[in-house]
Amino acid sequence: MKKTFSVNLGSQVYNMDEDAYLIMKAYLDRIEGYFYDQKEQEDIMNDIEMRISELFSERLGISKQVITRRDVDEVIAIMGDPHEIIGEEESPRAAQEKRTGPRRIFRDPEDRMIGGVCSGLGAYMGIDPVIMRILFVLFLIFGIGFLVYIILWIVVPEARTTAQKLEMRGDSVNASNIGNFFKDEFESVKKSFRRKKN
Repeated sequence: MKKTFSVNLGSQVYNMDEDAYLIMKAYLDRIEGYFYDQKEQEDIMNDIEMRISELFSERLGISKQVITRRDVDEVIAIMGDPHEIIGEEESPRAAQEKRTGPRRIFRDPEDRMIGGVCSGLGAYMGIDPVIMRILFVLFLIFGIGFLVYIILWIVVPEARTTAQKLEMRGDSVNASNIGNFFKDEFESVKKSFRRKKN
């Protein structure tokens, strides 16, 4: 017989046995320590907790109601441990290894002209969104581009969460990539703000 704890992760409540709870708490503390000096630490931690919550939900079912140590170990293996990412230099090979997750099609709300279909397809295929826009304009000349665009706009979901934005680009959804995503977003907002100020 083991103690269980109720834990709130990503706005979901999970029951964890004592071993799983202690390991997960230590893991989240290590990640928080890794991102402690980042201005966007709270957002990073929220997104990491949301991703962990998604992974835990996949492991629970009718016959299983408690998160075990094995579940926590599997989730940590997927997310990556902070000591593995400390001091990583971003080399071309590291960038290539980072993109090991499955790609999914989403509309990109951040780089859109109309609905984000072309930028989402460009991110999915790994090509510049401008090329996709030119292709749709060419198809528009032949009469089917508008209809195809509208159908894709309706059918393809918008990338709203950090995990979806990473999956759209083919990046693995792990602690390192979530942290890097927020750093890039923060730098982008700072540059945009400076441009507008000037």
